[in-house]
Amino acid sequence: MIIAVTAVSGHLGATIASELTGRDETVIGLARTPKNATDLNIEVRPGDYADPAQLEDSLEGVDRLLLVSGNGDPAARIDQHRNVIAAAKAVGVERIVYTSVQGPETGTAFSPVVDSNRKTEADIRASGMSWVIGRNGIYIEPDIEYIDSYRKTGEIANCAGDGRCGYTTRGELAVAYAHMLTAPQHLGQTYNLHGTPITQAELATYMNRAFHTDLKFRGMSVEDYRADRVAELDPFIGTVIAGIYEGIRNGAYDRSSDFEAVTGRPHLSWRDYFASLKS
Repeated sequence: MIIAVTAVSGHLGATIASELTGRDETVIGLARTPKNATDLNIEVRPGDYADPAQLEDSLEGVDRLLLVSGNGDPAARIDQHRNVIAAAKAVGVERIVYTSVQGPETGTAFSPVVDSNRKTEADIRASGMSWVIGRNGIYIEPDIEYIDSYRKTGEIANCAGDGRCGYTTRGELAVAYAHMLTAPQHLGQTYNLHGTPITQAELATYMNRAFHTDLKFRGMSVEDYRADRVAELDPFIGTVIAGIYEGIRNGAYDRSSDFEAVTGRPHLSWRDYFASLKS
């Protein structure tokens, strides 16, 4: 069995590919720029979501496909994903697994991204291939990578309020997707993939234990947080991030998780995750 993983030059795709090879699966990586994914010890083929002919060539001989959601403009990514789905069907891929997202489907600046993922989910269900869909929680790694900035300000400040967020890690997601790609019982299922939901105040407590900081959580309005993110990043990314945290505020990420149903074990606890960072 040959499994292809798209976007292997990115964090999630690379982590999933590594998890699969660690399980002795035969893996082919796809990347828009293959030279950016040379350290995975797998064959890497061109995989530009905007190039249907290239995708067909690169998916030749593949039995199962992990489609990592694109990160471009929400409207554009719908057609890009359709290119991947059509190419997979044309060359006889038997199973497609998609990394979708959780989040508010209406009412926030992140909702167009969620909506584009829902459209791809519908396209996959209608494709005629066997399928499994995962809806990822919010990655916790960006908060860890932001620790120096948190230290400088002494706080975690955003518009999430008291909302609880079902965070996850790329490593835990990789375990889940390896199961979804290889086990038969997951066909036709849509899964929420995340750990125990926590508040921003709880996140600050975990960060303090791991990094010996004294961070506090400070709530902001959605408007002020959007302006803050746009000023530091750019209008598109800053607005999307504000929409994510508005979704947390509104309860869109405080859901039950299917992680244990997929993997046969609980998601890594936040106590253990942050203890591993501390050690």
